[in-house]
Amino acid sequence: MRRLIYLLFAIIIIVIIVWGTGSTQEETEFQPTILNPLGPTVIPVAGITGDKLESDIPVDVHFYKNTDEAIAMLSSDSGQFAVLPVTAAANIYNSGIDITMLGVYNWKVFYMVASNEVEFNDWGSLKEKTVYTPIGRGQTADILMRFALSKQGVDPESEVEIQYAPPQEIVTLFQTGKIDYAALPEPFASLAINDGNGEIVLDLQEYWGKINETNERIPITGLFVKNDFLDSYPQETQEIVQLFDASINWSNANVDKAIEVSQETLPIPQPIMKDALTRIDFYYVPASRCQEEVDDFLRKMQELYPQGIRELPDERFYAQ
Repeated sequence: MRRLIYLLFAIIIIVIIVWGTGSTQEETEFQPTILNPLGPTVIPVAGITGDKLESDIPVDVHFYKNTDEAIAMLSSDSGQFAVLPVTAAANIYNSGIDITMLGVYNWKVFYMVASNEVEFNDWGSLKEKTVYTPIGRGQTADILMRFALSKQGVDPESEVEIQYAPPQEIVTLFQTGKIDYAALPEPFASLAINDGNGEIVLDLQEYWGKINETNERIPITGLFVKNDFLDSYPQETQEIVQLFDASINWSNANVDKAIEVSQETLPIPQPIMKDALTRIDFYYVPASRCQEEVDDFLRKMQELYPQGIRELPDERFYAQ
C-alpha cells in the first residue's frame, strides 16, 4: 500500500512538472519577430530595441541586410512582421508571399546632392553627366529620376549615364571628388556633403508633391504582417502595431537617446545622424487612411517603369 501511495505521489509530481514546463515553453515561444532593414529605419524601432516601452507581448527585432534575406525569413516563418519598401512589398506580395500592409511610416528620405564643382539648376543640368544612385535600377529614387529627366526633355537612356553602387561606396566617391551628382537616401546624403564639398540641391519628395499637386511626401516604407499570423492573432497584431507606433513617437521625441540606442547597428556619427533626421519624416499612418495614396503611388511608378512593379497588388494587400 505504501509503495502504491509513493507511486501515485511520484506520478502527480511528474504531471505537475510536465504541465509547468509545457506552459513555460508555450509562453516563451510566443515572441513575434519584426524584420527591419539596416539603415535609417533603425531609428524608429529604438523604443523597442532599447526597452524604452512597456508591452505585454515580447517582440524581437531582427535587422536584415537586403530584401532577399527578408523574403527568405518571411518564407520560412522566421519573421511575422516586416518593414519593407512599399514597391518591394508589392512585388513580394505578387510573388505569392501572403502579406498585408498595416500602415506606412517613412514619408521622406531621398535627396539629390551635387559637388561644389558643378551647378544644378534643374533636371536639365544632368544632361551629358553621370549620376549615381544606390542598389540598382527600379528603386524609388531611380524611377523618379528617370521620370523627371524625361519630363525635362532629357533622355535618361542615352543622354545621362546613371550608375548604381552601394550607398557607402557612393559617399566615398563623392567625398573624394570622383563624382559630382548622386541621388541618395538619408543619412547617406548628409554623409556625402559632411566635408563641405557639396550640397543638397533637390528634395525628391518636394518634386513628387509638385508634379502631382499633392502632399510633398512619398509612401516609401511600411509595416507589413503575414496574413496567417494576422488571422490567428488579430488582437496581438493590433497591440504590436500600437507598440510600433509608440516606438516611432518615442524616437521622434527622444532623438539623442534613439541615436544612442541605434549606434551598435547604425554606427553613424551622432551629429550627422541628427542632421539627417531633420530631413526624414517618420510618422505612422494606418493602411485604412493611406490606401488610396499608396495605390496611386504604385500605379504611377508602374507607368513610369513597368519592369519595377510587375503587377499592382489587389485589395487584400491592404489591411482593412
